[in-house]
Amino acid sequence: MKNRKIWIGIISLLVVIAVFLGIYKMNTPQSVQGDKAYTLEVVDKEGKSTKYESRTDAEFLSQAMEELQEQQDFSFEGDKTEYGIMITSVNGTQAKDSDKAYWAIYVNDEYGQYGADSQPVTDGDAFKLAYETYQ
Repeated sequence: MKNRKIWIGIISLLVVIAVFLGIYKMNTPQSVQGDKAYTLEVVDKEGKSTKYESRTDAEFLSQAMEELQEQQDFSFEGDKTEYGIMITSVNGTQAKDSDKAYWAIYVNDEYGQYGADSQPVTDGDAFKLAYETYQ
């Protein structure tokens, strides 16, 4: 009887873990592979906008940005952190902590929920990198 209760407890625990893993998998950003068209707009600290249009097979924004850097007059730099790349400079404009500035990522006109390393690229996406400050 005691062994039966232990086995039921173990099986129940495994079912709960499987359910949580399923929920986690459903809520993580999913990328789409294939030839995707996208736009990337860069808004610098003076408010000047530069728009790039390209196609990519990249799964994530940082990969598409690396390709764009090789193809067009676009450049970016970043620091690798435990959370992914932190964009520090775009087209020569550096966002410094001392200026309380950063490069914000927008996806289809909404503030990005993911960093450049984990932001999926899907066909027709419109990305924006905007120089922003905080108080």
